[in-house]
Amino acid sequence: MKKLLHKLKPRRDSTSSSSRITNDTVAEHRERILAGGRKFKYPIQYARHRLVFNAILISVVALIIVVLIGWWQLYPAQNTSEFMYRVTKVIPVPVASVDGQPVLYSDYLMKYRSSIYYLEQKEQVSLKTEDGKRRVEYTKQQAMQDSIADAYAMKLANQMGLSVSDVELEAFLKSQRQSSDGEISEQTYDSVIADYYNWSPSEYRHATKNKLLRQKVTYAIDKDAKSLSDQVAAILQKTPTTNLKDLTTQLAGSSHKAIYGAPGWVLKTNQDGGLSTAAAKLKKGEVSTVVKSISGDGYYFVRLIDVNQTQVSYEYIEIPLTTFDTQLKKIIDSNKVQEYIDIPKSATTKQKG
Repeated sequence: MKKLLHKLKPRRDSTSSSSRITNDTVAEHRERILAGGRKFKYPIQYARHRLVFNAILISVVALIIVVLIGWWQLYPAQNTSEFMYRVTKVIPVPVASVDGQPVLYSDYLMKYRSSIYYLEQKEQVSLKTEDGKRRVEYTKQQAMQDSIADAYAMKLANQMGLSVSDVELEAFLKSQRQSSDGEISEQTYDSVIADYYNWSPSEYRHATKNKLLRQKVTYAIDKDAKSLSDQVAAILQKTPTTNLKDLTTQLAGSSHKAIYGAPGWVLKTNQDGGLSTAAAKLKKGEVSTVVKSISGDGYYFVRLIDVNQTQVSYEYIEIPLTTFDTQLKKIIDSNKVQEYIDIPKSATTKQKG
């Protein structure tokens, strides 16, 4: 009986005394609690580091994939969509290079897309037909050549310290808005540009500024044309009544040629590089001083033949600019132009260089 009562009597836990917190055991208990928490803390800490590493790795891989897809869309596939055009405006990737100067893909697409828009909307050309496909390839060639010429002009302009100011740009745009009924409003003119070429005002200004810069460079580097224009100016100043057609014949033996022309009756606001405007300011039989054509093709001397309320009749001597085209052709022939997309060249394009 005593043995049974002894078994039923609760035993004193040997650890109960040690589980009691005293001044002597407080450090031990603290360490025991901290040790129990570490097994939960460190696995989470290690997992967080792995998550950060994996996130960075995934981001890098995703970026590489996006870059590869973009590269494939632009270069092998030659995607000319609106989306890819906007991408190239944000990221200035090259479509070619000329003598070390990059040719921006956005400039190429701006010209190409504008021409294609005109073909489809204004000329009603189906791009799926054989003729349409040929015209698409030709449009690509023209857009590439024009973009290369702009880039080369930019290179020369940087070397010579030339630029086009906002004042010069606005003056040119204002001259383009002139009509027989007066000046067209800027909003109306922008609408016409958008309707024909699908360009926004900023795109048109950008294209026009590039064009004006190329003209400025073309005039600056053509010393032979400038020399001949000075010679013609001296002759006409001394003998204003000189027959312009005969004068071009006399200059035929010079190192640079002069061309005679007489377009007949044209509007005073005719888009002919500013010749009609210059002629309208003259008296009958009077010859102008040298006129730099705003179309950038040469120096002109204009004589007014007759004039009425809305039209003028004039003749002229043209001294064309050739140095820029000659230099660019040499650059091309020297294999200093690299095109990063494959555009088949027609026989005509190859001959032009």
